[in-house]
Amino acid sequence: MIRNARGYFGIGVEGISKEQNVGTIARSAHSFGANFFFTIDPQVDVELLRISDTSDAFDHVPYYEYASPAELELPDKCALVGVELLDGAIELPSFRHPLRAAYVLGPEMGSLSPALARRCDHIIQIPMKFCVNVGVAGALVMYDRLLSMGRFADRPVRAGGPTEDLPEKPTGHRRKVRTPKAP
Repeated sequence: MIRNARGYFGIGVEGISKEQNVGTIARSAHSFGANFFFTIDPQVDVELLRISDTSDAFDHVPYYEYASPAELELPDKCALVGVELLDGAIELPSFRHPLRAAYVLGPEMGSLSPALARRCDHIIQIPMKFCVNVGVAGALVMYDRLLSMGRFADRPVRAGGPTEDLPEKPTGHRRKVRTPKAP
């Protein structure tokens, strides 16, 4: 269950060539509460994307397709975050997710195009020994966003789950509203 996640996000992929991977990302996006999903220059038949999309994400999450990085349109003040193994990329556990973000991954056997990488406000990488499947990478990024932007009880010091409930979110001070006296 997604708990009071802050902001909004979308996720997409450039140059994807395997229907199952796009379907997996779409299903994960739906599951993690993405507000939109997109592809840039997909090398797949969009109708075949539904093969691994068992949640019918395309019926629940807006999908946008762009022919090139130059055509990519994002909402105002939405940061574009590239996910790529590059020197100088920010490691995911040390990255503060923007409140409004669109994450973009490269194709299965390649990298983000230079044109798309230049458009990114941030480039992040998942610290690992080698690349994982693009669908897995997308899910890891969305999970990290959920952990850092959602509301969850603190992890306990010992192994196991929390021993106390999530504290209530403070609501601030209530102001008294004066009602005019009847004449």
